[in-house]
Parts: sequence; structure tokens; C-alpha cells
Amino acid sequence: MQKKQVKIETEFIKLDALLKFAGAAETGGQAKEMVTQGTVSVNGEVCTMRGKKIRPGDHVTLNEIEIEVV
Repeated sequence: MQKKQVKIETEFIKLDALLKFAGAAETGGQAKEMVTQGTVSVNGEVCTMRGKKIRPGDHVTLNEIEIEVV
């Protein structure tokens, strides 16, 4: 599994924006599709809310990519 750390300067980042920012999705539309298809997990639970607030310490998993927000 490929692990990435993404540093944010704000209190939170929305899930679909994080996927695009981390390079897991090429476009916002692709990120939205990934989330609505149920292929994204947040802290071990499947999440279908693309606007979910992701905060430092959260772990987002998609296919073989794990993103840790710091």
C-alpha cells in the first residue's frame, strides 16, 4: 500500500478536495465519482459524503493509497 502524508494549513479539507489535492484523483469530478461509488474509506469506514470534513489525524484509504492528513 502506498502511503502519503498531506499537510493542510486550515482546520479541515473536504474529502473530494483532499483526493484531488493528494493526487489520488485527476479532477474534482473524478474525486466525486470515487466517493459516491463507495470506494473511499475514512478512518476505516466507507464514506460516500464528498463534502465530509477531513481533519489532521484522519486517514483516508482509496484502492492501494492511504492518505494521512497532518
